[in-house]
Amino acid sequence: MVHWAEGHRREHARDNFPSHGHPAVRAFVAIRLNDQVEDRVADLIATLSRPRDGIRWVPRANLHVTLKFLGPAVDAHRLEHLTGALEELAIKVDPFEITAVGLGAFPNLQRPRAIWVGLHSAELGALAARVEATGAECGFERDRRRWTGHLTIGRVRTLRGFSETRRALLELKDREFGTSRIESLTLYRSHPGRLGTRYESLATYLFGKHASTD
Repeated sequence: MVHWAEGHRREHARDNFPSHGHPAVRAFVAIRLNDQVEDRVADLIATLSRPRDGIRWVPRANLHVTLKFLGPAVDAHRLEHLTGALEELAIKVDPFEITAVGLGAFPNLQRPRAIWVGLHSAELGALAARVEATGAECGFERDRRRWTGHLTIGRVRTLRGFSETRRALLELKDREFGTSRIESLTLYRSHPGRLGTRYESLATYLFGKHASTD
């Protein structure tokens, strides 16, 4: 089980940024959809999930769209360098909309590893590319995989009994969840623990004119 830390998820914040000398952290850059869309996705997950279905469903509080995974052990100096670059990037980005619609799986529904909600936005892919380029400029390795906008809602641990879930996903493949206005991106770290991993917001960067009104 994974839990997001309570914090300023949709506000400009840098209260938890690690200091120099702090142990290296697992970190990534992500965005969140709005509450209404996340609630609808959570309702769908509740409908799809069954006891012992072999799927690790994502809890409502953990729904997020990863733009860039930075690495399992990133030191504070590298994060400090990156955070300035992300701040500059965000100021140049205008808020935009994402429509969440459709269900599917990677690599496919016959042998799935991850179940996703589709995301449709002309700007989302461009933002991910800019974050990737910014990371590379700050010394982070480029991801060689093609980035595809999606919201992961479950990870398949076994195909035993998946046929029922597959049928449900096919029946709901065109489900619409609504549209979110995206006004920021967030740098997160993850805290592994005996009971699971807790995600913590390190810094949130508001887009465009919003950054100057914080």
